[in-house]
Amino acid sequence: AGGEPYLAIGYPMACSEAWRSLSGGAVKVFIELHTRFHGGNNGKLNLSLDEGARLLHLGKATIARCLVELEAKGFIKLKRRGRWYGRMASEYALTTKSCEGQTATNEWKRWQPPAETRRKRTRKSPPAFLGAEPH
Repeated sequence: AGGEPYLAIGYPMACSEAWRSLSGGAVKVFIELHTRFHGGNNGKLNLSLDEGARLLHLGKATIARCLVELEAKGFIKLKRRGRWYGRMASEYALTTKSCEGQTATNEWKRWQPPAETRRKRTRKSPPAFLGAEPH
């Protein structure tokens, strides 16, 4: 019976503001980190900038920004900062999975967009193509 491993993205996460606000690169990095999760290794997931750039066809600076974005929006948590000396990549935990005996924290559920973004989305006037008068 068995079968291929898969990555499930549940509706609550897929419909969340945090997920919908992710850049395309961040989604790719998130999926790549999930491919490295094998049940008991959460908190020890790593992706070097070199490896991420090569595998995901993104620049190293983009990989670095995506990791910061994923952490800021609550999808991953930095567990150990990497260092150039010894060429050790940072290690991350997925907040969607249990880690070190703790249940999944799912911190992405608590993420809110900055206030100025929320105000723009809740404007009361209809868009111009629906007949709104220009200001």
